[in-house]
Amino acid sequence: MNSDILGGRLHKIFDGRKELDAILIVNSSTSRTDANFLYLTGFKSGLFEGSYVVAERGKITVVTTKLECETAKAQTVDGMEVVCVGGPDELYKALAPYVTGKSVGIDARVVSYQRYGMITEKLKPKKLVDVSDAFAEARMIKNNDEIHAMRRASSLTKMAMLHVQKAFKEGMAEKDLATEFDHISAKLGSEGPSFKTIVCFGKNASEPHHFPDSTKLRNGDFILIDAGAIVDNYCSDITRTFIFGQRDDAKHDFKTMEEMHRIVKAAQVKAIRAIKPGVRARSIHMIAQNYIDTEAGGKYKGRLIHSLGHSIGLEVHDPPYPFLSPSSKVILKPGMVTSVEPGIYIPGFGGVRIEDDVLVTRDGAIVL
Repeated sequence: MNSDILGGRLHKIFDGRKELDAILIVNSSTSRTDANFLYLTGFKSGLFEGSYVVAERGKITVVTTKLECETAKAQTVDGMEVVCVGGPDELYKALAPYVTGKSVGIDARVVSYQRYGMITEKLKPKKLVDVSDAFAEARMIKNNDEIHAMRRASSLTKMAMLHVQKAFKEGMAEKDLATEFDHISAKLGSEGPSFKTIVCFGKNASEPHHFPDSTKLRNGDFILIDAGAIVDNYCSDITRTFIFGQRDDAKHDFKTMEEMHRIVKAAQVKAIRAIKPGVRARSIHMIAQNYIDTEAGGKYKGRLIHSLGHSIGLEVHDPPYPFLSPSSKVILKPGMVTSVEPGIYIPGFGGVRIEDDVLVTRDGAIVL
């Protein structure tokens, strides 16, 4: 990230919020750096647990521990300062000039009750204001660098989907295939999974968020893999459904399985073709749902049991919520990236979901 991008992001977040003196972002995660922390810093290395970003209209200040001081300084750009502290007392002393007695924005979506109490008790701001909507709005529209990272993440996830098929073997466990997928994805360049890889065999594919277990792969099973990668902090989310086994095995209803797959793919194509600027996001969901419920013959009416898609970016489920959903209020704009993932789920039989990451452009949509 360069200083121009930083300035543009600060402008978007502070726009129309004259009452704010500063915005305080806390990274309290022990596993992955907070998305808004990454959005403002652009840092691509370091965990920064317990670190803060203070955003002002013209600059940001990163307050971190000596543990990651040099990591932070090596990644700064113009308009960014790093303050290194040795412990909690020094931390609050460093933050006080920006917070004490002032109107300060926080992301109430991620600040815990405990952290909120610490900020109010130790730093005594005049007022705390929820600015989560400002970050959601800013992060919805991706620039060229963000799109490039997401295109790479999507491409390597789709490549992993191709490679992992060589590992399909009757008798293998779901969790072993998930491990194999993650290994392939890492070798292809992923910085890590954007969420815990989902693998479902057979009837387990009727559960959209089934976590892989010891279920064994059998002839005539669905294989559903839902996985993502991280590249330069940005996520992908791809789902593919395979049909495993010999089609001449009369014990299995391959005809129904293939029909489900064909209808889901057609619903996805129909939805993607309808994506363009100015369209209400909820209407894209309805296009896919109407196709599955009615246009495809009605056999699978009511079997799409989730929203058609969600925003993707620094988080695999980026705000705002909901997105491609019947209750969404979003109007599609160029630069938005969303998943498009219709599905058909039949308890006791299995399910099909096909998912791709789609960029809204000035002229329509592009599958990343």
